[in-house]
Amino acid sequence: MRNSRVAHRYAKALMDLAVETNQVEAVMQDIAAIQAVTNAELRQVLLSPIIKHDKKVSIFKAIFEGKISSLTQSFFNLVFTKGRETSLTEINEAFHALYRKMKGIAVLELTTAVPISEEMKENIRKGLESRPRFQGKTLEVREKVDPDILGGFVLQVEDILYDASIRHDLQVIKQQFVENMYVQKIR
Repeated sequence: MRNSRVAHRYAKALMDLAVETNQVEAVMQDIAAIQAVTNAELRQVLLSPIIKHDKKVSIFKAIFEGKISSLTQSFFNLVFTKGRETSLTEINEAFHALYRKMKGIAVLELTTAVPISEEMKENIRKGLESRPRFQGKTLEVREKVDPDILGGFVLQVEDILYDASIRHDLQVIKQQFVENMYVQKIR
């Protein structure tokens, strides 16, 4: 993140305003809608130093007017007025992080070599939620398919990383061969 401090400050301000006006869920839906519509072309327009701020505001307004709440619209007008449109993606991501923290949601990143069934993802999620560390939290599963891990899976939740991939096992075996633990080391 290029402007993570700025993004966090703006996201925190939006969250505080949403909590104060009791519109947290509505603003969260607006942020999700903005992220869903924002593509590479729109990002280029918003990042362009050639296009003036008032034009960017009108483009943003034309796309989202009537689709997002007036609170969210006013907030992003302020973002554009302050020249922080380059941080739009980071602000949205920071708002998502604040929302997850507020609601007690942790992100479970699940990496597998091939796609797995919804039932399997649900079993993994429920299994982790039943552990003492995650009681009272809801786990949001984000699946990633990476054929390079060869098989097995890699789980990451908050600061926990569990690597049960074949790639990891092969690296461990390789390291053992390199160290050659069966040959005594001469001192």
